[in-house]
Amino acid sequence: MLDTEVIKIEKDAETQLVLGHAGFIKTIEDLYEAMVNAVPGVKFGVAFAEASGPCLVRSEGNDAELQKLAESNLLKIGAGHSFLILFKNAYPINVLNALKNVNEVARIYCATANPVEVIVAKTDQGRAILGVVDGSASKGIEREEDKAQRRKFVRDIGYKLR
Repeated sequence: MLDTEVIKIEKDAETQLVLGHAGFIKTIEDLYEAMVNAVPGVKFGVAFAEASGPCLVRSEGNDAELQKLAESNLLKIGAGHSFLILFKNAYPINVLNALKNVNEVARIYCATANPVEVIVAKTDQGRAILGVVDGSASKGIEREEDKAQRRKFVRDIGYKLR
């Protein structure tokens, strides 16, 4: 039998997140190291759901509030070998390559500050992430003034030359 559930990740609008899939007992430590080495001053909490043995949600971080929030969100998701990183003082673009280079990381589902809903399947064996809803649905096609705003924004935040 298969049931599905939609789980909203609880966080404030300024908090970034990365949701992914990885697997090994040392994953939590490797994700911690990837975050602290990617961006000096990043504040984060990371949680990892074991898929065997005690099946605990393991966590680390350098911000107690973000760590607890990552734990509680991931416990609700409950999918083995999933991980959730909640962070501030950086953007996903700053940490994604470091996270993808962690040997245990098999997949990144999303990396965003948007509201996220996680679509979870439940079977007799356990739970799995089927996918995510990242932000809102598209409302139209970009126009010239939208292009100008986009180009200005990436320059204003320092990701393109003036």
